[in-house]
Amino acid sequence: MSALTRVLDSDLFWSFRRSPVTVAAAIVAAVLTLGALFAPVLAPHNPFDLASLDLMNAFNPPAWTGEGNPSFLLGTDDQGRDVLSAIMFGARISLLVGLCATLFATVFGVGMGLVAGYAGGGVDSVLMRIADIQLTFPSILVALLVDGLVRAALPRDVHDAIALFVLIFAIGISEWPKFARTVRGSTLVERNKEYVQAARVIGISRPRIMVSHVLPNVIGPVLVVATLNLGLAILAEATLSFLGVGLPPTEPSLGTLIRVGNDFLFSGEWWITIFPGAALVLMVLSVNLLGDWLRDALNPKLR
Repeated sequence: MSALTRVLDSDLFWSFRRSPVTVAAAIVAAVLTLGALFAPVLAPHNPFDLASLDLMNAFNPPAWTGEGNPSFLLGTDDQGRDVLSAIMFGARISLLVGLCATLFATVFGVGMGLVAGYAGGGVDSVLMRIADIQLTFPSILVALLVDGLVRAALPRDVHDAIALFVLIFAIGISEWPKFARTVRGSTLVERNKEYVQAARVIGISRPRIMVSHVLPNVIGPVLVVATLNLGLAILAEATLSFLGVGLPPTEPSLGTLIRVGNDFLFSGEWWITIFPGAALVLMVLSVNLLGDWLRDALNPKLR
């Protein structure tokens, strides 16, 4: 039996196709992701090519309005950039930051949770108290603090050069306690089971037991938390960029586009901020709906 056949016959795929909302969310997420990944090929214009920009095209309304230009489906911004193309390129950055930040938070949080749950005692107490302290602060404040410390420590040109990595680290380090606490709780249950005790008896080392035996049995809840956290990471990036502490203006994400358009919202150029905002809402909503479905599908009590 091929891998594709096993997937199509699995309970997970059956649950997926039985949920119209989940299927619709998957389609929306796939369209947005593919549009972002292949933006250099699919985008009608290159919004970062200064030679192709014309200020005479600034503030063009959407194409379907009476004063719209057919060349710019969703209109243009104050620099004459095509809003649709800017959204496609901006979504690439938002997705990249969200995925990398979630991956970093997952790896770091899972590692801390495994160590805390398996070691127990003082190690568990110290790590969980650190997680508890961090959970008392909103994630966005932790990300702002990390970004602010880096900005204060590095010259501006150096910070701009590594701004993407700083943003990924700031968002990722603010979300790791969720993964750590989830994995720690599952590890406390798994470490006393017979297969772990048998591994200890035959002399397998602790790191190998945690990675090869315990981790595969606690990864299910981690996938759910990671899926839900992806939407939060994308929102965190958009919030930081909207506040002007994210990526530099030369690399605008969806949050930057919304901030730029917000300056012209009440002067009548509504499309500059409404369309990037709608793209952000659709992206986060589709990811959250997929996360909710995955949580229910992996819950044996709901089968």
